Amino acid sequence: MKKVLAGAAIGGAAAAVTVLVLRRRLGPLRAGRGLAALQLAARGGLRYAGSAPRLFAAAGAERQQLRNDLALQTAEDVADTLGAMKGVLMKIGQMASYVDEGLSPAVRRTLARLQDSVPPMSPELAAQMIEEELGLPPDQVFARWDPEPIAAASIGQVHRAITHDGRAVAVKVQYPGIAETMAADLANVSLLRRMLRVTAPSQDVDALIGELRDRVLEELDYRREADNQRLMAAYFSGHPTIHIPEIVGELSARRVVTSELSAGARFAELTSWPQREKDLAAETIYRFVFRSLYEVHAFNGDPHPGNYLFHGGGRVTFLDFGLVKHFTLAELQPLMNMARKLCVENDPEAFRASLEDAGFLRPGAPLSTDTIVDHLAVFYQTIRKPGRLTITGDYASSVVRRFFDLRSPVAEYVSIPRSYVILQRINLGLFALLGELTATADWRTIAEEIWPFVQGPPSTPIGEAEAAWRRARGHTRAAGIPGR
Repeated sequence: MKKVLAGAAIGGAAAAVTVLVLRRRLGPLRAGRGLAALQLAARGGLRYAGSAPRLFAAAGAERQQLRNDLALQTAEDVADTLGAMKGVLMKIGQMASYVDEGLSPAVRRTLARLQDSVPPMSPELAAQMIEEELGLPPDQVFARWDPEPIAAASIGQVHRAITHDGRAVAVKVQYPGIAETMAADLANVSLLRRMLRVTAPSQDVDALIGELRDRVLEELDYRREADNQRLMAAYFSGHPTIHIPEIVGELSARRVVTSELSAGARFAELTSWPQREKDLAAETIYRFVFRSLYEVHAFNGDPHPGNYLFHGGGRVTFLDFGLVKHFTLAELQPLMNMARKLCVENDPEAFRASLEDAGFLRPGAPLSTDTIVDHLAVFYQTIRKPGRLTITGDYASSVVRRFFDLRSPVAEYVSIPRSYVILQRINLGLFALLGELTATADWRTIAEEIWPFVQGPPSTPIGEAEAAWRRARGHTRAAGIPGR
């Protein structure tokens, strides 16, 4: 994404010709959004080209300051443009805000606006959507309605309200026309290929686009999101540190979803808290991700900072369940085999075989097993052996670099099967967040508490509380769901 920010110098005349071709071939909406993305890249390229003489003449700290200023100006342009466009392209910008290891703190903060603070729709449009979906205007559906949104994101914005029975709720309202907008983005396959080849150059881009299309189209139906949130809320009900707001079903529909209102600190505030608090929050996020995967057989594929609220003592509220991938046990088995063979049994050859069985590694690749393990070990570094370990920003960056490393001899023979595309947000999102928190824990012993194939005892105070909760709820390892 650093290359996206830098852009390429595309002349205005070429862009004008491009839009005529796009409009003729693709239609006005799709062409307009494609042009906006091209113009964004053009402005970045022209900005850098215009500053080239100054950069060439400068040296040392002055040159670095010029580069930082240019990157910040470009980030401002990216945040403003993609924030206004919303949809799929905004989601790519959200990912850049917490994945790219090359971004300066100022640039990262600028792009972080895309996480939960983008231009909202007007109060009149929000009210229109409520009436279309729930049958009455918001001041009649609710006892009290705040027309000013408390958050605005890629496909909808959130308003506070009070129900007629006195409950404080958060009402997420989908932007009108966003379905058509996202369909236009997804139909711009050539544009998506270009952007994804920059951010994921070693992957099967067509598979990435296919999985992205499926998940994004699911996300547009808030009834599906409500079902996902109900599933997670039911499983984690009563958990000592994980909270998921309850859905208010009678006030939810295809383009409106209403849930219990939650308050808490945002991620930016958490980063200023004492390290002990950051470590506890990181442990809860880690437990949530892997308990969801191994026991609910689902992964919330949008682990970006805007989807968490923090309350101290490790307590975290998890928001936004639109982008959830559900797995069968057969799909999860290869992932469990890989972790067990490498981290528990320490059997490199069996690890290699499990990679081939899952489709991550081409069978018979002319590479030594040591080379393969060396290439992939970075993804397992936190859980290969017990002991307290700090997930630094440098480690998170090394995970990202290895994920996109085309120079490795292994790159030619590895790929991500479509079923596991969303799971790579663990590598690209979760560890970036933990790295930003410089979170420290014994990640291996926590993993042993969660792995279905290891019966590890509680290893932390949160683990002790979680174990008591599991006993009280009747959770079982084998079934992965309560009471079986």
